Formats: sequence, structure tokens, C-alpha cells
Amino acid sequence: MGSSLWDLIEHQKLLLMIVVLGIGGSLQAGFQGTMITYTSVHVKMFINNSWLERSGLPVHPETLTLLWALVVSIFGLGGLLGTLASGYLTTKFGKKKCLVANNVAMLASASLMGFSKMSKSLELILVGRFLSGISTGICIPLHPQYVGEISPKKLRGFANSTASVFWSLGKVLGQVMGQRELLGSASLWPLLMASTGLAASIQLLTLPFFPESPPHLFLQKGDEEGCLKAMKTLWGDSLALQAELDDLRKQQAALQRSTRSKSVLELLKAPALRWQLFFLVLVVVAMQLSGIHVVEYYLRVPPRKPPSSNKLRGKEQEKNQRFKLKYFSQEIYNYTFEVLHTVGFDDEDIPYLSLGLSLSELLSAVVCSFIIDRFGRKVLLWGGFGLMATVLAAVTLTISLQPWFSWMPYCSLFLIFCVVIFFGIGPAGAAASLRMEIFDQSSRSSAYVIGGVLNWVGIFVIGMLFPFVVERLHQFSFLIFMGALYISGFIIYFFLPETKGKSILEIREEFDKLNFKKKQILTLETNFTEECVFCTKL
Repeated sequence: MGSSLWDLIEHQKLLLMIVVLGIGGSLQAGFQGTMITYTSVHVKMFINNSWLERSGLPVHPETLTLLWALVVSIFGLGGLLGTLASGYLTTKFGKKKCLVANNVAMLASASLMGFSKMSKSLELILVGRFLSGISTGICIPLHPQYVGEISPKKLRGFANSTASVFWSLGKVLGQVMGQRELLGSASLWPLLMASTGLAASIQLLTLPFFPESPPHLFLQKGDEEGCLKAMKTLWGDSLALQAELDDLRKQQAALQRSTRSKSVLELLKAPALRWQLFFLVLVVVAMQLSGIHVVEYYLRVPPRKPPSSNKLRGKEQEKNQRFKLKYFSQEIYNYTFEVLHTVGFDDEDIPYLSLGLSLSELLSAVVCSFIIDRFGRKVLLWGGFGLMATVLAAVTLTISLQPWFSWMPYCSLFLIFCVVIFFGIGPAGAAASLRMEIFDQSSRSSAYVIGGVLNWVGIFVIGMLFPFVVERLHQFSFLIFMGALYISGFIIYFFLPETKGKSILEIREEFDKLNFKKKQILTLETNFTEECVFCTKL
């Protein structure tokens, strides 16, 4: 860790650019995820009042639920479209220009949502949420690619893992600013929705003073002089500069005609990228099935109680409660409320205690960024998945015992913190680094499109199906996540090559051993036969 701190001090301009990219990058996604929850009550009231003014009648409860669901879900639709477009835009215009233009779209979105209450228009909220979804869908894949490409090999793990740090920071900011004492009140909620424009403004005003990605300039634009200038701007006269430039030259010689960016279809068909795609899909699916988004969904629902005289009424209340919960955001941070209430905390204290969960993930993500280049991506992935799976088994046990032991909710809450901490220290940062490193410059943009689409679809599918799984399996539904994590951890442990301290070309050579294993064996057998025949002739 001491070495990492010294390297950061040595590369101050690089560190400053990482901060600028994070503010307008994954921080936006984390903020959007938690901010919307704190506006839910006020937006629903706004919908009801505006409906009453327009039609003279109060909105029907089912219509209100549908409109609120549309406000929440239209963000995901925009995110999916933004992710699909990110590959083409990155290839055509470069990452820097894309992010600068993306901030303009985010500012337009913030303006629409900020003036929605004044204009008494739900339509402005919907359009603003849709635009912010598109903007977020673009910046999520661009941010980790950019920070990974501007960093020297010894700092690449740290730089990539900062994507998860800023994501967690965005969640914390969403919760802090959403408190009723700040912007979460009935009068200031439009400012809360519009506050994403502040981060966009910071990046819009500062990013033009930083260079484009050096690999993009060298490999895709053929501008070696511009690449060298960008490296000197970010790293100074570092000893790593010449080594990184030599690696880019080797990549250019190895890629030859492949410097043109591959489309998504070409990437899916490429034999040399089969194992990279497999691990990309495996990591994305494992992250979705890690339980981090829904691990506390069951804890929000009152646990099943032993038979009593009020059994029928209790079942009806439980059913209604679960029906309402299906329309809430699936973020883990909103699901501690019921646990804390069961333990005995006051309703007014619960939001502040839940904030501690967000801070735990943020601190663990910071720790990950400093240890990832020491322990490697592989260890943090399989180790993190294994620890999370074990804790989820314990969560299942504590939920089952809650009706019989009054102190068991404390155990559940402690285990929830453990899941979040293990996720932040291990898979969150390591997965972000791995996705960038296992693909070369010609295939990276399309790979992020595939991973992003899988991520958005996975969030939607899990959010739709998990409530029904809970209805059937109750607390045992977490055993599904446990199994997925153990299986993913074993596959990563036995098959994934370590990427720590290796150039992109060296990582590609490691994967070639997996992608062309049969051909290598066949070649060895052929050479062995020819040698035997030659010896016989002698």
C-alpha cells in the first residue's frame, strides 16, 4: 500500500484525471440509484396533485402505481439504449468527446427534472429520467475503459477499481442529500433530482483540459506523437513511459489488421476471444446473482410467525406488504429499514443507520483499490465470491431463527454488513479491472456493450422474478445466490489467468493458451510424429 501511495504522489495529474472521470462517470449511476427512493413519496404526491388539477379527480391508486413504476423503469430503458450506443460512439468520436457531449445531455436532463414541479408537468420528469438513463448508460462503460487506458501497468488495477469507489460514493451522496433536512423535503425534491447536473458541470468544465486515451490515439488513430504527448502529460517523465510505449508497439504489430474496432457480432464470432467472453458473461451473471441487490428483500417483509389466533389477518397483512414492495427499488440500501425497525430502532433513526451500510461499502471499495495490485484480480474475485456465499448461508439461518430469538435480527444486520464489505473489497473492484484488461483495444468497446446489456437485462429480470421466488422459497431463496457464487468462484479459481502486472499483449497470450488449446496439442503431436519419422529414416 505504501508503494501505491508513492506512485499516486508521483502521478498527480493522473490522479486528478481519475477524480474528474469518476465525478462524471460511475458516481452518476450510484447517485441515481439511491436518490430516486427519497423522492418517491413526494413525486407520488406531485402526480396526484397534478392529475387532480388537470381532470378534477384524484388519480386511481393503480394508475398512480403504474405512473410511479414508469418513472423508475424508464431510467433503465434509457440506460440500455445508452449502453448499446456507447460502442459505436466511442469508436467514432473517442472517449473524451463522448463524455463531454454526454455531460450536456445530463445537464438537459437535470434542467427538465428541476423545473418539473414549477411547470406542474409529469412529462418533464419522464423525459428527464429517460435522458439521464441514456447518459448513465453511456458513462458507465466509458468510465472504466478510460481510466484503465490512461494508467500505467503498475497502477492499472488501482485506476480500474476506482470505478466502484465512485459508484459507492454516488450512493452515499444520494442518501445524504436525500435526507429530509437537506434536499429530501416536500419543497426541495426537484433540486435533489436536478443535482446530477452539478457533477456533469464539473466534468464538462474540466475534462477538455485532459488528453484523450493514449492507446486510442496510438492504435486506432495512428497518432504516435499525440500518444506520447498524452503519456507525458499524465505521467511526466516516468520510467514507465517508454515501457508502455513499447507495449503499444508490440500490440500494434500483433494486431496488424485488427486495429479496427470489432463490432459486437464480430466479437461474438471471434475464436480468439471465446474464453474472454465466457469470463465476461460469468462475472456479470455472478455479480447479478451475488445477492448484493436483493439480499435484504426478504428482511423487509415481516418474517413468518408461529401460528396464532390472528393467523389469517397476519397473512393478509404480509401479502399486502409484499405486493407493495414489488414496486420499490431493488437497491440493498433500502432494505435494512424493516430489520432495523424489528430490532427496535425508531423510524426517524433508520435512514441514518442505513447510511452506515453505504459508508461500509465505500470504505471497503477504497481498501480494494489499494490492495488489488498486491493480491491480484483473481484472488479478490474467487475469495470474495466464496466469502459472500458463506455469509448468505448464514443469513438464511438467521432469518429462519428470527421468530424464536429476539436478538437474531442483530445477527442478520451484522451479516448484511459483512456481505456488503466482502463485495466492496473483492468482486466490485476486481470485476471492473478484469473487464478492461482481458480485451484488447480493438474489442474492448464491444465487450463493454455486451457486458452492459447483460447487466441492465439482469437487473430487470432479477427485479421482476425475485419477489415471486421469495413467495415460494422465502429465506431459502438466498441459497440460489449461494450456489451461483460458489460455482463462479470455483471456475475462476481453476481457469481464469491472473492479469496483475501484465501488459494487454501478455494477457492475450495467456488466453490464447485456453482458446487454442486443442490446436496446440494437435501441433505438438504433429511435430512429434515428424521428428520420429525423420529419426527412423536416419
